[in-house]
Amino acid sequence: MKPTADALVTLDVETPIWDAFFLVNPLVVVGTREPDGRFDLAPKHMAFPMGWDNFFGFVCTPRHRTYHNAKREGGFTVSYPNPDQVVLASLSASPRCENDSKPIVELLPTFPARVIEGVLLEDASLYFECALERVIDGFGVNSLVTGRIVAAYVRERALRSWDRDDNEVVREAPLLAYLQPGRFAVIRESQAFPFPDHFER
Repeated sequence: MKPTADALVTLDVETPIWDAFFLVNPLVVVGTREPDGRFDLAPKHMAFPMGWDNFFGFVCTPRHRTYHNAKREGGFTVSYPNPDQVVLASLSASPRCENDSKPIVELLPTFPARVIEGVLLEDASLYFECALERVIDGFGVNSLVTGRIVAAYVRERALRSWDRDDNEVVREAPLLAYLQPGRFAVIRESQAFPFPDHFER
């Protein structure tokens, strides 16, 4: 085997490996409607487009209210916080009270969604409203909750256009990244990816 500057460390795949290194993920806040009509917000970092069409999914667990709310109500909202909203995103993970309420959510700045029965986090950079597509259980204790995007909104400063350099967009609308486990970063610079000639997705 060719020697490398850094030795490889074999990880024990009989236990979860994800805390042994850092991974870059988005940080989103998922909104769902509670059984009593109030709304819940919860941060998620295992969240991503489901292919090239307008589908979106996130990893959740049946232990969380978000999972049951999305299944029962048939939809959910997604807000992509700005870097200066990282504390708000963190607060949405606050534990519930003894009566199972989550009063911190009522203090977070939100506005009503337009299509889905839900709320969105004010001043975020990107929003999706999703009709539930399907829930796939069985990834250990976790599940994949997927939806079809029925409405989407983006801040003008974060919108790509032919007359703006992509790096300028990133500089003017920095991205909040979650570094699993337990850290975050702000992306303010980017470079064009060196795709080979005639590359097609």
